[in-house]
Amino acid sequence: MARLADYFVLVGYELDKRGSRDGQGQILQRFPEKDWEDNPFPQGIELFCQPSGWQLFTERNPPTFFVAVLTDISSERHYCACFTFWEAVESAQSHSRNGEEEEEASASHVQPAQLFAPKSLVLVSRLDHTEVFRNSLGLIYTIYVDGLSASLENVIGNLLTCTIPITGGAQPDVEDERARTISLGAGDRQVIQTPINDSLPVSSCSVALLFRQLGITNVLCLFCAALTEHKILFLSSSYQRLTDACRALLALMFPLKYSFTYVPILPAQLLEVLSTPTPFIIGVSSIFHSETQELLDVVIADLDGGTVTIPECIHISLLPEPLLHQTREALSMILDPELEVADLAFPPSTVSAPSLKMQDKEIRAVFLRLFAQLLQGYRWCLHIIRIHPEPVIRFHKAAFLGQRGLVEDDFLTKVLEGMAFAGFVTERGAPYRAIDLFDELVAYEVKRMRAEEGSKQKILQHIKELAEQLYKNENPYPAVTMHKVQKPTEGCYLRLHQRPFPRLDEGTVQWIIDQATAKLQTAPPAVKAEKKCMVPSGPPIAAIMERNGSALANSARRLEVVRNCISYVFENKMLEAKKLLPAVLRAMKGRAARHCLTQELNLHVQQNRAVLDHQQFDFIVRMMNCCLQDCTAMDEHGIAAALLPLVTAFCRKLSPGITQFAYSCVQEHVVWTNIQFWEAMFYCDVQNHIRALYLESNGENHVDEEGKEGPQEEKSALEIASEQRRLWPTMSREKQQELIQKEESTVFSQAIHYANRMSYLLLPLDTSKNRLLRSSGLGDVESVSNSFVTNSIAGSVAESYDTESGFEDAESSDVANYVVRFINRFVDKVCTESGVTNEHLKGLHIMIPDIVQMHIETLDAVHRESKRLPPIQKPKLLRPSLLVGEECVMEGLRVYLMPDGREEAAGGNIGGPPLLPAEGAIFLTTYRIVFKGTPSDPLVGEQVVIRSFPIASLTKEKKISTTVQTDQFIQEGLQLRSCTFQLLRIAFDVEVASESAEVFRKHLHKLRYPQHVRGTFAFTVGQSPKQAMQPKAKEKNPSLRTLSKNLVKNAKKTIGRQYVTRKKYTPPAWEHRSSQHFQEDDEDEISDKMTMSHLVERACCRDYQRMGLGTLSNSLTRSKNEPFRISTVNRMYAICRSYPGLLIVPQSIQDNTIQRISRCYRQNRFPVVCWRNSRTKAVLLRSGGLHGKGVVGLFKSQNTPAAGPSQTDSTSLEQEKYLQAVINSMPHYADASGRNTLSGFTSAHMSSAGKWGSIRASGRMSNYVLNMEIGSRLAGKDLLSAQHNGAPSEASFLRQHRASLYIIGDKSQLKGAKPDPLQHWEVVPIEVFDVRQVKASFKKLIKACVPGSPSTDPSLTYLRTLEESEWLSQIHKILQISVLVVELLDTGSSVLVSLEDGWDITTQVVSLVQLLSDPYYRTMEGFRLLVEKEWLSFGHRFSHRGAQTLAAQSSGFAPVFLQFLDCVHQIHLQFPMEFEFTQYYLKFLSYHYVSNRFRTFLLDSDYERIELGLLYEEKGERKSQQVYKSIWDYIDRLNKKTPVFFNYMYAPEDGEVLRPYSNISNLKVWDYYTQEVLSEGPSYDWELVQGQPEQVEEVDRQDSSAPQTKRKIIWPCYDNRSRVEPDAISKLLEELHNLEAELGQVPECWKDVWDKVKASQRTETRQEVSRMASSSLLMSSSLLPHRRSLGVYLQESGVGSTLNLSLDSDTSSTSTPSSGKQGGRKSTSNLYSQFQMSESENRSYEGTLYKKGAFMKPWKPRWFVLDKTKHQLRYYDNRNDTECKGVIDLAEVESITPGTPTMGAPKTVEEKAFFDLKTTKRVYNFCAQDVQLAQQWIDRIQSCLSDA
Repeated sequence: MARLADYFVLVGYELDKRGSRDGQGQILQRFPEKDWEDNPFPQGIELFCQPSGWQLFTERNPPTFFVAVLTDISSERHYCACFTFWEAVESAQSHSRNGEEEEEASASHVQPAQLFAPKSLVLVSRLDHTEVFRNSLGLIYTIYVDGLSASLENVIGNLLTCTIPITGGAQPDVEDERARTISLGAGDRQVIQTPINDSLPVSSCSVALLFRQLGITNVLCLFCAALTEHKILFLSSSYQRLTDACRALLALMFPLKYSFTYVPILPAQLLEVLSTPTPFIIGVSSIFHSETQELLDVVIADLDGGTVTIPECIHISLLPEPLLHQTREALSMILDPELEVADLAFPPSTVSAPSLKMQDKEIRAVFLRLFAQLLQGYRWCLHIIRIHPEPVIRFHKAAFLGQRGLVEDDFLTKVLEGMAFAGFVTERGAPYRAIDLFDELVAYEVKRMRAEEGSKQKILQHIKELAEQLYKNENPYPAVTMHKVQKPTEGCYLRLHQRPFPRLDEGTVQWIIDQATAKLQTAPPAVKAEKKCMVPSGPPIAAIMERNGSALANSARRLEVVRNCISYVFENKMLEAKKLLPAVLRAMKGRAARHCLTQELNLHVQQNRAVLDHQQFDFIVRMMNCCLQDCTAMDEHGIAAALLPLVTAFCRKLSPGITQFAYSCVQEHVVWTNIQFWEAMFYCDVQNHIRALYLESNGENHVDEEGKEGPQEEKSALEIASEQRRLWPTMSREKQQELIQKEESTVFSQAIHYANRMSYLLLPLDTSKNRLLRSSGLGDVESVSNSFVTNSIAGSVAESYDTESGFEDAESSDVANYVVRFINRFVDKVCTESGVTNEHLKGLHIMIPDIVQMHIETLDAVHRESKRLPPIQKPKLLRPSLLVGEECVMEGLRVYLMPDGREEAAGGNIGGPPLLPAEGAIFLTTYRIVFKGTPSDPLVGEQVVIRSFPIASLTKEKKISTTVQTDQFIQEGLQLRSCTFQLLRIAFDVEVASESAEVFRKHLHKLRYPQHVRGTFAFTVGQSPKQAMQPKAKEKNPSLRTLSKNLVKNAKKTIGRQYVTRKKYTPPAWEHRSSQHFQEDDEDEISDKMTMSHLVERACCRDYQRMGLGTLSNSLTRSKNEPFRISTVNRMYAICRSYPGLLIVPQSIQDNTIQRISRCYRQNRFPVVCWRNSRTKAVLLRSGGLHGKGVVGLFKSQNTPAAGPSQTDSTSLEQEKYLQAVINSMPHYADASGRNTLSGFTSAHMSSAGKWGSIRASGRMSNYVLNMEIGSRLAGKDLLSAQHNGAPSEASFLRQHRASLYIIGDKSQLKGAKPDPLQHWEVVPIEVFDVRQVKASFKKLIKACVPGSPSTDPSLTYLRTLEESEWLSQIHKILQISVLVVELLDTGSSVLVSLEDGWDITTQVVSLVQLLSDPYYRTMEGFRLLVEKEWLSFGHRFSHRGAQTLAAQSSGFAPVFLQFLDCVHQIHLQFPMEFEFTQYYLKFLSYHYVSNRFRTFLLDSDYERIELGLLYEEKGERKSQQVYKSIWDYIDRLNKKTPVFFNYMYAPEDGEVLRPYSNISNLKVWDYYTQEVLSEGPSYDWELVQGQPEQVEEVDRQDSSAPQTKRKIIWPCYDNRSRVEPDAISKLLEELHNLEAELGQVPECWKDVWDKVKASQRTETRQEVSRMASSSLLMSSSLLPHRRSLGVYLQESGVGSTLNLSLDSDTSSTSTPSSGKQGGRKSTSNLYSQFQMSESENRSYEGTLYKKGAFMKPWKPRWFVLDKTKHQLRYYDNRNDTECKGVIDLAEVESITPGTPTMGAPKTVEEKAFFDLKTTKRVYNFCAQDVQLAQQWIDRIQSCLSDA
């Protein structure tokens, strides 16, 4: 039983202090006057009666009631119910009289008062029964106001002595009811509803009201703020509402209890409490709203306005999803049931809303469910450390979060760390106690909640059930009818003559109280009957958390791998284990695999010890390290906890008596330095031991019983504890003491054990090194977990808790001190918590330093021995084979070759095993960087991986750090990128010192950028690399005289021997090379025969003579009819440094004019002729772009008045004269016939022999239009509007009278140039890209083809990056311009290409134009000549563009020549039969023009080559046969040996002009960019690649026991396919060569054999009567020209069966039978080939038939001949045609059937005139003129067939 009320107090206004500013209240009377013993009187009640301050009012207010809550010092809450009414205050003069007189006076003579003072009746109670208090105080007021007969003293006395039961029973019976019914002796009665279970809060309707006031989101926000310990302030103008809101918030937090400041109504005088630093829940009247504004860290909820204000600086963590969403949904179902039916067409007429009280309980039910879901399984994470004398319980927070998968969740983490949860663990952790609704919910209903998650109806049902229980708990008695309490009459407070509240008689009240207490003392004490029981634990967390099925299946395979690997290790099958190890280390990312590892290792520990050999030990340690690497410091998954006993179990013997344990190798993990981890581990172990302690004692007593029952289920520690707590009161005192002592010593022994364990993991193996304490304090746990770069035997890390331990230069003893302090701190904490005695604790503190010291001594011995271990064997370094003259600069550094973004080598898209990462070494030679090694993957371990590239081609080198899979440690490395499309991504091995890596980089840099071109490999080859000489510098701009002397000397000296200059030549900067430096110098006019003869031998000169472009004779005898002459004006390179010595200029132009003209052009590169069309005699000229003034001069209008003949004028006139001279040289220049009009241009174009590179064009006309568009597009004008018939419209970009000379110039330069109708030239301005764009594009191309790492962005696919590089669009542009120029030249106009400086894009276009127009350049000899002439002699700046020296380093690599070769490759793909050389030839040049292996592509011009004495040395004797100076010599030599450069399909047509398609859709990415061969490295250094296959074969032969097989496995990502499986012809030639060698003959050159085969073929076919016999063969004559052009290698042709590879151009081959029948019977056509009859005699029947062409071809009339003798049907174009168009062999005809007309058939013919002829190959559709003819043809053919 408990007192209903403790004190009754009367509080009034203190009139004495009326004058002061603030009124004050004073206690007028209080009952009982002396404090209760168990409950002292609370102070400061007067403040709470008027929370907003005591003041007088001018009118009477109605009485008010509210409940304030006071908290006393022992955190007990006192509920103060305040009932306040107002009394009149008398004037001051009457105030002096005493009370009795006052009463009499006032009775007789009352004056109306002006002011009213408040007076409060206050009840103070520890119980919260608001309504009872309201009724009781109301009753007292009514008695006073209405003057009822009852005595106030009696009522108050009864109220104070009233006692009620504490908690209600479940079934209210009569007696019970009597106890709960109270009467205060004024004819009233009330039933008090005491809750059934007092642990559940009582909320009446306050929660529902709170939601009404603030709404769902706001309340949830406040709820989370309260749980995560934020400050919360409620504002309202109603005090009762404040109390209700605070009570509601506390009710929502159940089962957690709020343990901070809680003041529902804060008086004005105490407002400064709001600035307290601790969390609180406080209510304040909204009068003080302004005072709360400056609170920066308080969440303010305004109940009247319905808002919650969260300051910016506060972040409130909300509930984790999906709980937040589910809670919101459930709340809206309860608070707004109409929402569900709002959209229904026929909503139910009434939605029954529950009463407010019921709604209140439903809301609480939602929150109760929420807590059950949040805390489900919490009992499985409780550690019980002590059971007696009182249970001590700890919660394992990390394990709980880890198992729930909520480690990252902010909200739950904060809740678990909060005070409320600590209280929850203390209160609810106890294993044996009374249980309530929450315990049942969390234990039994979690599964139901899981199952119902999706269904709203079921959730609502559950909520209603819970609400019912809560309601029942609060209102156990339905007897509301018995209530009877008098209330005052309405408006009575307004009565004018109201007596003041009477002074009560203390004696009477006190007497009543004393009587009651005496009665209570005699009564027996009431015992609170508690039903204690074992608290149910509910299902463990693992059972609740559902797992993902697919993930499980996947992980099952991984776990199998982990298990296998471990069993291999312990069975000592190390090779097998090594194969699985990488997979195991990868699997360690998954939690399941880490658990599996700990379980498996556990199985292999016997008696706490497992001794391993060195390799096993290494494997186990590696797995453990990998496993721990991803553990956070919290170790929420218990991995470190599971490994802790294992690291002290696995060990290896280092020497007799010295054992190394695994813990010394796994210290580098952040988890060991986390004190919370150690505490959790300690408590867990203590719990296990205490459980064991009680299990043993039970086991002794119940042995017999167990035998009968069979194995019992294991009891959990909590169950045992609960049982023990139940028995505790029944035990004897001795027994109790004994148990306490046992438990205490268990904890103590564990503390010693842990002191040892911690010293194991915190003391580093090498204590002298002091590899201790990272200063980070490990604030950022995540970043630490993966960044330990050390070998496994490493120093320890420990988190520095105390600031004073800053060990910068500590001695080794400081490590010990540190560890001792760390362990001491741990021991202090756990021992005091678990009640270890002080003596024991002191003993521990003495013991710890000894433990640490002892361990340090052991470690020293282990460390000493471990250093003596032999290192683990690494694979032997493989040495690369070197070229002759190539030498190693640096011996191999051991590295790993890491996979990059290309998938092939890593076993990606092509499939195959992962060849990378590979371990081996990187070598630096004078010529290359070579990696050679073997794959790390043991499955492909026996292959050799080689990657290399020439040093000169290195474009980018950057440092990287990468994780090598096998070791899991991060290592520094390099990424080297080369412009030969190779990438080396290497990680240095641990044994490589960083200094060595640095030296490697320096050497590499030195070799990549030599001081001078003489430092390149092409020059130093054969010399010792140490003697690389530094040539001296030479003066900047030498005078012409010294230059010319040098030239002569050089030319003389270089005859017969190599000339070595000891001086460094720096070419003058191009800006300084304008003409003024080179005025002619008469004294030095050189006509040295040597120089001239050498110039004549240069490529240009040979080519000029081939084209008949002028002879080199003296000017007197020069024939005047030649339009051009070879000028020697530049023989001293005086006019243009970058041009060759001999140039072709118009006959009529004098040398001195040339010098003046050259000034108008950039770099003095004036227009010179480089090619002439042999048919139209049009010429192709090249020059640099014009200087600004030159452009203006050239195109200035003729009639502007000239101020005087300035120099500009004269130059431009001479320029015009020069161009006119070129035009005059063209034979048809004067002819202005119709051919010169546009239509003439068209017809000329149509008749010209040309070839389009595609099958798709149906006719030439469309191509023509296409090309006209190209022209107009390039010219920057509108596109042609093509007419419907496909002919070009008149508005062409070419004028009516076509110009004789087109100047192709840069659009930006030719701004403002106006065409002049009088001139015969026209300018075509085009936009071209500059070198900068080429560089940028190339960089992107390399990154697309050879990415450094796999793309993480899915949008950046290979094709996307390729497109963004714009490389193909640049190639498209070059081809487009070239085709335009070819068109113009082919139709008789000359073209001058004058772009940029005349040495990049100009060279590309001019070379391509010649290649397309002149078949000679498509031979090997011709292509060489083309490159030598246009690229080398005309001064493409190879050294500068290739950044070959230190000076050019900044300019970067610009692959202009590579772009040209790519264009040639595109043309080659479209016309495979027009080139004598193969694609390999182009790749070879692409590789070696940057490799610096040959001198051919060094330096920027002929002038520089002469300067260095290179130009003429090729004729001299070589020092060594092997070292080739020129790439051309090397190619010639190689070509004699092997057909690798020769194209077997070469079958040119005479005078063929190629017109390739240049649309991007027609272009292909060159496989040179993407191909690589890992088995041998690049195949372009032929000597290195050749030596390998023979050795392999020999190895095969030795093993004769094995059956010999011809089969080979070819890996596309590894082998060189063209070598491993050569094409048929190469194979045959190779076999022939081998046979000759075997027979001892002198092997014949492959070329001779090839020529013989071709010749014999010709003679065979000449004997043939019909050349159409094998029309199936792929021959130039039998295929249509355009089809042949694309080289339809293996496409079916119209007829014939077997396909044959042609070996020649003019004839068909008879070598293969064309019938596909078995037995290889020759076709009938061949049987008759011996008869030399004229064809007319064999015509049995002939006539015209329409024939439908092959697929998609039209019907055409053809003249058909039926030949009975030859048994064939031939057809011709017309009757007189002798050339047969095709043959149908009747032997192959299967049937003749009537046909039907198809699309495009002749319109006039009847349907029956169609018939089809079906052969084995295809069906022919025919149509005769009429039905009779058709029938006749059918009959004739049938009779032929039946004859056969």
